[in-house]
Amino acid sequence: MSSRTVIRGGLVITASDELYADVLVEDGRIAALAASGTPAAEAWTAERTIDATGKYVIPGGVDAHTHMELPFGGTFASDSFETGTRAAAWGGTTTIVDFAVQSVGHSLREGLDAWNAKADGKCAIDYAFHMIVSDVNQDTLKEMDLLVEEGVTSFKQFMAYPGVFYSDDGQILRAMQRSAENGGLIMMHAENGIAIDVLVEQALARGETDPRYHGEVRKALLEAEATHRAIKLAQVAGAPLYVVHVSAQQAVAELTRARDEGLNVFGETCPQYLFLSTDNLAEPDFEGAKYVCSTPLRPKEHQAALWRGLRTNDLQVVSTDHCPFCFVGQKELGRGDFSKIPNGLPGVENRMDLLHQAVVDGHITRRRWIEIACATPARMFGLYPKKGTIAPGADADVVIYDPHAEQVMSAETHHMNVDYSAYEGKRTTGRVETVLSRGELVITEREFTGRAGHGVYTPRSTCQYLL
Repeated sequence: MSSRTVIRGGLVITASDELYADVLVEDGRIAALAASGTPAAEAWTAERTIDATGKYVIPGGVDAHTHMELPFGGTFASDSFETGTRAAAWGGTTTIVDFAVQSVGHSLREGLDAWNAKADGKCAIDYAFHMIVSDVNQDTLKEMDLLVEEGVTSFKQFMAYPGVFYSDDGQILRAMQRSAENGGLIMMHAENGIAIDVLVEQALARGETDPRYHGEVRKALLEAEATHRAIKLAQVAGAPLYVVHVSAQQAVAELTRARDEGLNVFGETCPQYLFLSTDNLAEPDFEGAKYVCSTPLRPKEHQAALWRGLRTNDLQVVSTDHCPFCFVGQKELGRGDFSKIPNGLPGVENRMDLLHQAVVDGHITRRRWIEIACATPARMFGLYPKKGTIAPGADADVVIYDPHAEQVMSAETHHMNVDYSAYEGKRTTGRVETVLSRGELVITEREFTGRAGHGVYTPRSTCQYLL
């Protein structure tokens, strides 16, 4: 049975175009676009018609950095694949790329199988995986080749968290050399974890235990140093590099310099670095713990460099690094010792709206909004043009977005499984109204009509964004 939907009268916005067009959806894919009111569009018939007059019609968001159910600091991220992907849909995101974790002493395959089991049959939207590589050895390197062939084409390494995820420069170089051969993309958490651990120890010895010290010990210079080192290692290996959650202006400068040299070096930032700051980390009565994440929030003056990097394409992607921990019972593990606060913020539901607010505020254009939130993450991680655009043949992941609706972000009304909002009380203009995932209504006029298990695992090709 063929199923057809027509979306009529909206302003279709992609990374490259804005046009008033009707969109024909057939059997889960975009079948055609035609200018609204033309005979071609008027001739379409369908079982379902969605009136998008006065609204934007945009591709579903691609959030290329989430951590559902991640074990961290003796606890687990509070969103499951079921609750997290439902919240993503509410926020206009229709694809996530989460991180499967290799534990030290275990194979990549074991980690990938474990994460597949967590997600299978649970997701409201489509999903894919990156692979966290915690234990580089000859067996791991061979497995990287196999995973690329299977559609897991990106591998994350950590210069931070010694004793947990940390890789030394030799391990990083070996993995980069392998990715240069097999087409994989190395994603780097760029902070000098060895030096940070020294500063943590010294701060605690001085009795500096409050959440704000998390930001003070994880210095911007140590993010910049690690970013520089990662770039040089990638250059030696002849491999592309993607630096995750860039927060410091000095790190942006390192990426800009590398890109000016013509290197395949890419950077991602996150809404928390664009809209929050060390002022939040310094909130009294341990409230600052809500904002502990790594890389940490920076002083407000860093934000201008991040926005500029997004405008100049020295930063290409905005993802969330969604890794929520409840304030009660989880963030509280670090009372009296900031180093024990689980690192991570909720945000998968807020990203598209916050970036639309950036359009309203004049930081970016509408097309750039779609580029950094939908098209480029899809291209960067081998999902384009199946995901990230509205074009014939693409999956019908489509959001009807009301650019005029106003909302106040709050834990009272969000759908993430976490007891606080990082953006509590923030007023924004623009809101998701209806969401289709592969042609199926997941959000229908502000009501969840999706289901766990609709979302399917999506293998990826290699990076489509190389110079």
